[in-house]
Amino acid sequence: MGYKDVYAAWKADPEAFWMQAAEPIDWDRKPSKALFDKGDHMYEWFADGMVNTCWNAVDRHVEAGRGEQTAIIHDSPITHSKREITYVELRNRVATLAGALRAKGIEKGDRVIIYMPMIPEALEAMLACARIGAIHSVVFGGFAANELAVRIDDARPKAIIAASCGLEPGRVVHYKPLLDGAIDQATHKPDFCVIFQREQEVARLVEGRDVNWHGFQYGVEPAECVPVEGNHPAYILYTSGTTGQPKGVVRHTAGHLVALNWTMKNVYNVNPGEVFWAASDVGWVVGHSYITYAPLIHGNTTIVFEGKPVGTPDAGTFWRVIAEHKVRSFFTAPTAFRAVKREDPKGELVGKYDLSHLRAVYLAGERADPDTITWAQRMLNVPVIDHWWQTETGYAIAANPLGIEELPVKLGSPSVPMPGYDVQILDEGGHPMKPGELGAIAIKLPLPPGTLPTLWNAEPRYRKSYLEHFPGYYETGDAGMIDEDGYLYIMARTDDVINVAGHRLSTGAMEEVLAAHTDVAECAVIGVSDALKGQVPMGFLCLNAGCNRPHDEVVRECVTLVREKIGPVAAFKLACVVDRLPKTRSGKILRGTMVSIADGKAYKTPATIDDPAILDEIKEALATLGYPEKAA
Repeated sequence: MGYKDVYAAWKADPEAFWMQAAEPIDWDRKPSKALFDKGDHMYEWFADGMVNTCWNAVDRHVEAGRGEQTAIIHDSPITHSKREITYVELRNRVATLAGALRAKGIEKGDRVIIYMPMIPEALEAMLACARIGAIHSVVFGGFAANELAVRIDDARPKAIIAASCGLEPGRVVHYKPLLDGAIDQATHKPDFCVIFQREQEVARLVEGRDVNWHGFQYGVEPAECVPVEGNHPAYILYTSGTTGQPKGVVRHTAGHLVALNWTMKNVYNVNPGEVFWAASDVGWVVGHSYITYAPLIHGNTTIVFEGKPVGTPDAGTFWRVIAEHKVRSFFTAPTAFRAVKREDPKGELVGKYDLSHLRAVYLAGERADPDTITWAQRMLNVPVIDHWWQTETGYAIAANPLGIEELPVKLGSPSVPMPGYDVQILDEGGHPMKPGELGAIAIKLPLPPGTLPTLWNAEPRYRKSYLEHFPGYYETGDAGMIDEDGYLYIMARTDDVINVAGHRLSTGAMEEVLAAHTDVAECAVIGVSDALKGQVPMGFLCLNAGCNRPHDEVVRECVTLVREKIGPVAAFKLACVVDRLPKTRSGKILRGTMVSIADGKAYKTPATIDDPAILDEIKEALATLGYPEKAA
């Protein structure tokens, strides 16, 4: 069956489609049906089934005789260490950790915050919670104390599991003082904290509250898997909200298992036993779905990588990991490839490694500009697949489903909607738009299994954020279009569609043009306030390593390019060269913060920012362009 047949089969009978997708999961009690409609646009999947995530991700592979297969490869160029953990070792480690948590009073439904770097123990902590029905909430390691405190007060955890430190190239990130500060600030206090001491820094433990990771597991009874209801929350993952108060995305257990398992073969085209690598962090949704859960549920080997695309030690580190561990499918963010391309534009480091096992590369997290995709395809000689999803959905909304059928790649498009997603382009009034017209991207309810059913303790906010604007639809917050062939194009966040003298224009389309310039490694376009036109676009350009041309010359050429490709209507005249762009730690460019600075508005430095000092560099660059304007 080709993609169109599979998608049509889902559309014709979603109930049968998802019940069939649920077959490979080990159920303690099979669900009576797939979809439970709770009324008023609220839905749950497989709600009356009983199941355990840890059993499906770990124990069942051991029971099936595959215990000696490697489950996790830890590769840390920062500590110059590598280690492998088999499925049977993983089961024993997780069962003991879960037993230790249970012995200290953690039960089904209790929340546990996990604050850890990219080490296998982070995955073990997640799986140990799942084993006993506790609800984990992973907070990106190294997050500021006040941000961690906000999450402690929202999730109200009984325990926090943390490491003594994280490691960045050339520096140690002191987690324990951040954790202590967060607990001091938070109104809610955890009963206890489990601290994994890393040899690079041994933290001071607070007597009566903190226990040592190894010490508290000594002599405990390993825990068995506790079956939970299909609609039992597996985890809470906080995503930044517009109000500054983070939104706790909830993931129900059964739908999460079914959907993620389905994607491993159908989207990523890997078979059980093969090596899958998502170069992300467990603190982000990609790390939840595709470092921890999906590969293990499907019986793959997953890689936990503690390093950076460049600088650990060079721009060839991705290729080394792929070659050494025989990676079949590789998933990263376009921003990582742009960093590699900037350091090694000719791809000289690629040739040093045997990448013959690699079948495909997947990009997500930011718009994948055509230039980056074509560069990667040329260097790696495999399909480079852009796909689109969100923290809220937990897996791809649109993709090129290589395991079903390799569709023709259209540059600039994450291809087509996946089964479960009825994607529509709507105008402001909620009416469907014609192919090729730019509008709001919305998904007809119900959303498929594994997506968010609500927000943690905040159903009114869930409705307001996602369901109110277009009744009967989930509002994605992205703008784009669908072409005549059904391919989706994500042009910008809805906020990034700017209005220039009455013309609705996509900043993403302009970025695509700028990225095609031979000297440009990376770029961002924002809309800034203008007294005459309402808004005008402004471009920020990062140049390739080794580009020695005068900056004003490159800027002039870029302005001309946008004029040629998009037209004078874009009114693109403002651009400057910068060393780097402000980004979150997961690689998203902080365009909203840049707009606030340019418009002279008050802004809060985002908690997720990679390096706050970059904002000062952006201010200096804006000053050269005369922004914020004196009037502001």
